[in-house]
Amino acid sequence: MQFFSLHKKKESDSDEILLSKFKETRKAEYFQQLYERYIPLIYGLCLKYLQSPEQSQDAVIDIYENLSQKIQDYEIKVFKNWLYSVVKNHCFHILKENKKEIIVNFDSQLMESDSSFTLFDDSRDEEKESALNECLEKLPEPQRIAVEKFFYEDKSYADIVDETGFHLKSVKSYIQNGKRNLKICIEKNLKE
Repeated sequence: MQFFSLHKKKESDSDEILLSKFKETRKAEYFQQLYERYIPLIYGLCLKYLQSPEQSQDAVIDIYENLSQKIQDYEIKVFKNWLYSVVKNHCFHILKENKKEIIVNFDSQLMESDSSFTLFDDSRDEEKESALNECLEKLPEPQRIAVEKFFYEDKSYADIVDETGFHLKSVKSYIQNGKRNLKICIEKNLKE
C-alpha cells in the first residue's frame, strides 16, 4: 500500500460494492482501493488525537493491517461512519497505552453537567493515577463497566447497551453516578 496515494473513485464502485467484492472474493485490491479513499480522513483524525505525524502515519498503516485481516467479521452498514469509529477507538487505545491526557467533555443535556473530566494528565502524577485506579475498583460493577466502556473504549450509550444488556436509562445513570462517585473518591484519596 502506498502511503497517501489517492485512488480515483470509479462511479460504479461505491464503498458498499467494494466492500461486498472484498468479502466475496477476499482479494486485497478491493479493500485497498476502499481504504485508500479514506487515508486523508484517517490520517487527519489520527493527527487530531495523537498530535504526532509519525505516530499518525504508523496508526494509518496499523489500522489497515488490522482491518484487512478482521473486516470479514464485521457487519458494516456505512463504511465511512464505521471506519471513523474504528480509527477513533484505535487512537484512544494508543493514548491509553501511552497514558496521555484524555479529556472527555460531557454533553450537558445528556449528562446534566457541562464540565470536563480528565482521566490522565501529562504530568503523569502517580498519586492521581493511583487514586483513579483505586476508585475505579471501588465503583459498583455496573458503574465501573459503563464508565470504562464510555471513557476508555469510547463506546456510545447504544454500544454499551448492546454489549452489556443494560437499559439505556441505566447506562446514562451509571455513567453520571460513576463520574460523580469517582470525583468524590479521588478528591477524598488525594486529601488523605
